[in-house]
Amino acid sequence: MDDLLQYIDDKDLKLIAEKISGNTRITPEDGFLLFKKADLALLGLLAGIVRRKHNGNNAYFNRNFHIEPTNKCIYNCRFCSYHKPEGDPESWEFSHDEMLDIVKRFDNKEVTEVHIVGGVHPSYDLHYWGSLLKKIKEHRPSLHVKAFSAVELDYMITKAGCTIEDGLKLLKEYGLDSIPGGGAEIFDEELRKMICDEKSSSELWLTIHETAHRNGIPSNATMLYGHIENYKHRIDHLDRLRELQDKTNGFNAFIPLKYKKSNNSMSYIGEVSIIEDLRNYAVSRIYLDNFPHIKAYWPMIGKESAQLSLSFGVDDMDGTIDDTTRIYSMAGSKEGNPAMTTDEICQLIREAGFTPVERDSLYNPIS
Repeated sequence: MDDLLQYIDDKDLKLIAEKISGNTRITPEDGFLLFKKADLALLGLLAGIVRRKHNGNNAYFNRNFHIEPTNKCIYNCRFCSYHKPEGDPESWEFSHDEMLDIVKRFDNKEVTEVHIVGGVHPSYDLHYWGSLLKKIKEHRPSLHVKAFSAVELDYMITKAGCTIEDGLKLLKEYGLDSIPGGGAEIFDEELRKMICDEKSSSELWLTIHETAHRNGIPSNATMLYGHIENYKHRIDHLDRLRELQDKTNGFNAFIPLKYKKSNNSMSYIGEVSIIEDLRNYAVSRIYLDNFPHIKAYWPMIGKESAQLSLSFGVDDMDGTIDDTTRIYSMAGSKEGNPAMTTDEICQLIREAGFTPVERDSLYNPIS
């Protein structure tokens, strides 16, 4: 690290680099400066230091599949390409039996996790969704069920007349094992009014995750970036996550989600470059010093970009997916039929110079 420091001309960046190498937490001001002033090579080196402290040379993946119950949604967020109104030829709604049939397709495969997330359907409460989880667990008890974004949870729990805490406890009894990170978008309230005004507030998103952690339900966290936000908004978002993680230690991973421009009302904005993607991964890894994992969701950014991200702080490649998600393909992702074998994931990881480690949903290695 001393050799690196002598090549950093900027005094402020050198002080930040010294903090990072000395395992000292950086401030929001430091994070903003990294976004604004640090070149990509320096960010990769600094993010690599933090990455190795958490995970050494390991890069994780799991065998998973998705169920997307419906794209009918009471909300119409401006960035969303997934939402379709009732009657639209591209809308869908699966019954319990149809969703169980998806689970049964994997009966002879070594999957360990099902990820369930979709639109906020107006008709169903937590008991409807909870009974689905119960049926899945009855069919395959060992399958880890990661289900329902905080936005979905807010609606289904409220519709059932429960408090957030009681609702989460009930869902856990039904079979909920963990919660994905969706619905966070960007926490700044003014920006939320502009891009997802109807959706649950940032405060409620954080409250739901805190309550889940307190009741033994771990979760992930996300941030939607590359739209109308700026670096200060991103740092504010990361800071709120870091603060909650200090309090609960309940987050498993952070997943930056890139805004994709196709088929939504914000398409005129365009998309940020891969350079910005890598910058965002690196600063996220550095800033979220209490998050054990940073994930690159390859169906969103593509396999090659996800592979590159491993050199910018990322240590998790998500999973095999097996062509079971449409959220990002509808928004224009080049990974139109997202699926990778374990051999393909391992090859991508090894080519990037890292050690592939298959994991379960809680990051326990699987031999």
